[in-house]
Amino acid sequence: MQKLIIQGGVPLNGEVIISGAKNAALPLLCAALLTKETLKITNVPALQDINTMLALLRQMGTRVDATPPMVELCADSLIHLVAPYEMVKTMRAAILVLGPLLARAGEANISLPGGCAIGLRPVDQHIKGLQAMGAEINIKHGYIQAVAKKLRGARIVFDLVTVTGTENLMMAATLAEGVTILENAAREPEIVDLAQCLIAMGAKIRGAGTDVITIEGVSALHGAEHAVMPDRIETGTFLVAATATGGNIELKATHSHLLDAVLDKLTEAGANITSNQHWIRLSMQHKPKSVNVRTAPYPAFPTDMQAQFMSLNCIADGTAIITETIFENRLMHVQELKRMNANIEVEGNTAIITGIPQLDGAHVMATDLRASASLIIAGLVAHGETVIDRIYHLDRGYERIERKLSAIGAQIRRVN
Repeated sequence: MQKLIIQGGVPLNGEVIISGAKNAALPLLCAALLTKETLKITNVPALQDINTMLALLRQMGTRVDATPPMVELCADSLIHLVAPYEMVKTMRAAILVLGPLLARAGEANISLPGGCAIGLRPVDQHIKGLQAMGAEINIKHGYIQAVAKKLRGARIVFDLVTVTGTENLMMAATLAEGVTILENAAREPEIVDLAQCLIAMGAKIRGAGTDVITIEGVSALHGAEHAVMPDRIETGTFLVAATATGGNIELKATHSHLLDAVLDKLTEAGANITSNQHWIRLSMQHKPKSVNVRTAPYPAFPTDMQAQFMSLNCIADGTAIITETIFENRLMHVQELKRMNANIEVEGNTAIITGIPQLDGAHVMATDLRASASLIIAGLVAHGETVIDRIYHLDRGYERIERKLSAIGAQIRRVN
């Protein structure tokens, strides 16, 4: 099993090119199921989750030509409308094939999804919405079995904000008869990115990026070309790492409007940030100040940045309170940070962090994707050597992160 070894205490300085967003690329790949024509997607990150999704689409009959960062997909002949447990258990985004398959092929048999162990990720909102559109759905032996002769437009009000639920139903509605209205829809930039791709394929969608999305169904979609948006979480992770280490970095191929809440908190911590539509620059001249964080759906502070800010607060001046409202198990990195001498107390879904002058390097274990990033940041600022086990989580969501960090001064290496 691979691990990372980090020698801490080196400020990060230099340029980083940000990759395409995993959370945007995965639904875009699934959109290929909606048409018989070729969908070309560029700026696709080289990640394990992308490989898993491409393998899933291939076994359904999709022809895939992948030359990273470009992928061409042609689902002209769907032969196997099943997403088996073996291919779904590591990646909850596999649920995103449900809507497209049902809309185009009239049936789907999808294993209930897995992913990181950060909490329950119910699919009831997906099922409720598809049933409102006329689908018959049963859950048997761990599989969602869905059938629909023809989906019909419907007004669907989500009980809670769900990103994948919004994406799934938006894709399904593109080929449904009539008009579908999604209310209390998620507003994430990744949903806007998907909508733009679907519109390029001939879909009629209004309101993506707001909490009410209207989709007028069409008889068929056609091929298109679309570039994946920049990864706002990778962007935020590098910005936090530079802030924590007292660095000076420029991130290219990204833009600031994707993560306003994160930039506000980094400015509050003392970072100097400038940006335009193509880059973000950050410099940190002194020790960071503690910042309180409360996660919530976009455009509020993202749950995927909570762990990274935990590490920043561990060495900041003052005491911070971090409250996690999205996932019930997303404070598992606390125990690992405490192995590095962090001063953290947990009360329910809230962590109270009192900053200390310096963390100690230690042997720690990554529990999920973003926890992995938080431990890297902690290792970068710690005294001595930090060893991080279970880094396979990292490869699901960060493209060559140790290479990018090494290029800006980090003493980090991957070993078997």
